[in-house]
Amino acid sequence: MQTSMPQELQLLLRHIYEEGQQHDARTQERREKMLLLEPETAQVLSLLIRSSKRKRILEVGTSAGYSTIWLAWAAGEQGHILSIDREAQKHMLADAHLRQAGLREQVTLLCGDATEVIRDLEGPFDFVFFDADRFSAPAQLSLLLPHLERDVMLCADNVLSHPEEIAGYLQAIAALSDFEHLVLPVGKGLSIAYRT
Repeated sequence: MQTSMPQELQLLLRHIYEEGQQHDARTQERREKMLLLEPETAQVLSLLIRSSKRKRILEVGTSAGYSTIWLAWAAGEQGHILSIDREAQKHMLADAHLRQAGLREQVTLLCGDATEVIRDLEGPFDFVFFDADRFSAPAQLSLLLPHLERDVMLCADNVLSHPEEIAGYLQAIAALSDFEHLVLPVGKGLSIAYRT
């Protein structure tokens, strides 16, 4: 990883990612898979957050906390991450990983159905990363719109790997006339939208 990230944290992330890959290779049930973010995509998100100094971040899809660690490190000591996942077991793992990374204090882990959790969030958020149930993302985006900073950045993974599933989200983004949007062919395809 070509970043200024401390080597200890780089090694921890590499270990978490490799463990996640091994776990998924021997797990049949999709809901039990970790499905961790691709390292290249995580690095792009980190660069976006650091270069634009994002501090109030919402992540939909915590899993084992791999991407959450990247987001929290990128946001710095003044940043805060709210991360949602419906699987309590994954949150327990994320909690342990965040503690190992020394970033637990910067993250609030919220367990439950993301759409229902989002209904009760106040924000404001300046960065949102969708990486969970792609079919629910349009409804979640609609609920979040009143709680976003003016210059918010919205990102979503799996644009190229699951085009049919994420089509509704991309249509919802396209309908927002004040947003610029592009898809980066990194990892499984990263959607980036920015309110101009």
